[in-house]
Amino acid sequence: MRLTSLDVFRGITIAGMILVNMAGVADDVYPPLAHADWNGCTPTDLVFPFFLFIIGVAMTFSLSKYTEANKPTSAVYWRIFRRAAILFALGLLLNGFWNKGVWTFDLSSIRIMGVLQRISLSYLLASLTVLNLPRKGQWILAVILLIGYWLAMMYVPVPNYGAGVLTREGNFGAYIDRLIIPEAHLYAGDGFKNLGDPEGLLSSIPAIVSVLAGYFTGEWIRSQPKQSRTSVGLVLFGIGCLILGWVWGWTFPINKKLWTSSYVIFTSGWALLLLAACYELIEVRLIRRWSKAFEIMGLNAIALFVASVLLIKILVKTHIGSGENAPSTYNWIYQNLFASWAGTFNGSLLFALVTVLLWLAVGILMYRQHWFLKV
Repeated sequence: MRLTSLDVFRGITIAGMILVNMAGVADDVYPPLAHADWNGCTPTDLVFPFFLFIIGVAMTFSLSKYTEANKPTSAVYWRIFRRAAILFALGLLLNGFWNKGVWTFDLSSIRIMGVLQRISLSYLLASLTVLNLPRKGQWILAVILLIGYWLAMMYVPVPNYGAGVLTREGNFGAYIDRLIIPEAHLYAGDGFKNLGDPEGLLSSIPAIVSVLAGYFTGEWIRSQPKQSRTSVGLVLFGIGCLILGWVWGWTFPINKKLWTSSYVIFTSGWALLLLAACYELIEVRLIRRWSKAFEIMGLNAIALFVASVLLIKILVKTHIGSGENAPSTYNWIYQNLFASWAGTFNGSLLFALVTVLLWLAVGILMYRQHWFLKV
């Protein structure tokens, strides 16, 4: 069984990733296209957890044949570990690419963690959970991870800061990162100053639950008929998660950079609502013409994401002209082709939209050539 609506959901998510990544390079960007500075949640903050949620839903179908009576073989575990390793390596490639030169990878200061690294770890650990724990055990573990992370972040004291200090450098997760990862390999941007990492080690624990939430959703969908009542069920679950995450956020703020437990539940609620909309339109009502472009992007999501990030790095690191004041290729294109007539905010948005269309064209080419790059 394959859900076209899941491919469309994945395509919407990867298009959103490309859009916000490109728009975010500009100094002036509309607030919905920027991450919340700290606590809170913007539409941009939904993109990453959506991708983890989708991985979980897809896992339902890829691992469905393995049961207590049909245990996975060593070859199955090898494929899982290999996929996780490739994702982690791709993340290191993106972090090190053009760090201080065209093909220079500065191993002394390369950032260890990142988006693909978090996807790698959460996919690996969620897969092992699904393959080795019964259904009730999976749910219990998910609850333990969310509550345990909350208790650790709020009540374990950090030297020189104390307990429950949820700042970039004072939170318990950043302290764990500093203990395990050398300072030179931590995230230096967005005010972290090598004191922590927004995709750090401890905060990757609740990210596992983002994947498991998708897996639980996929398991439920597989047991339901392709009818509107299934879509309604997804909507009700989604609203319930939004309320629970919002309420929990009163004591443990919704925060993407800390990947708080409230953030996991809150964003899973939005993921359920978007999946419900895709499911109802595509699987139930068979209204599919609008979704083909997203389906095409969804079929090569990782390839398009990696290529788009590499392009952004090239645009930012290369320059038009010579001399100290030569603008980057990104700024030259942005200022001359977009901001000069549309204004700064509209210019950054249009540049990002054109970039999405560019990668859609690449995706269409790959689709027509039957090139589907899987990790």
